Amino acid sequence: MAYKLYLDGVLFPVAPSKVTVKINNQNETVTLINEGEANILKAAGLSDVEFDLLLPNTEYPFALYPETFRNARFYLDKLEELKLQKKSFQYIMTRAFPNDKKLFHTNMTVSLEDYSIVDDAGEGFDTTVKIKLKQYREFITKTCTVDISLPKPQAAMQQTRAAGNAPTGGSYTVVSGDCLWKIAKQFYGDGGKWSVIYNANQSVIGGNPNLIYPGQVLTIPSA
Repeated sequence: MAYKLYLDGVLFPVAPSKVTVKINNQNETVTLINEGEANILKAAGLSDVEFDLLLPNTEYPFALYPETFRNARFYLDKLEELKLQKKSFQYIMTRAFPNDKKLFHTNMTVSLEDYSIVDDAGEGFDTTVKIKLKQYREFITKTCTVDISLPKPQAAMQQTRAAGNAPTGGSYTVVSGDCLWKIAKQFYGDGGKWSVIYNANQSVIGGNPNLIYPGQVLTIPSA
């Protein structure tokens, strides 16, 4: 069976003899009140891809070069470029029968996590590189600017509000375009009370009150 390995569009001369793809788990096990356990199923985490590469410094008949022979330095420079650019790229592994009939291929967007360059006397003049890639997924963040400036004190008479008119607590599901200021304005009539909602939902929102996402369920405390 013939294999071809491409990293960021560059064909490497010798495909790895073995590739390990680890599908990472994100399921969560919780302990119930009755001391039993339950498993909360979640989507799989980002996959890890690991393999060893042989980079020849001698032109072998089994090595593949699209145009002309390239020594190990050319491919080491490419790996260094992928690391320094801090960008994702395509990992492609094609598989075919000896008669060149296509079997199947892997095409995954990845980042270069770690790589180790090994000089081994057993490999003669050639260089071996141990490579670890991680699956990359695009994500989009939405920024919502919250005005936390304090209003100037004003002397004013406040009317007593009947208890029945006070906003009541409950929950709210975030939709596209929401931010904490907007939600506080909706429930309390005052966007400046966004911190009341944030303090009650830090475990859901995280450390940045400006980042909330559609589908999150927020607890709305009573005013």
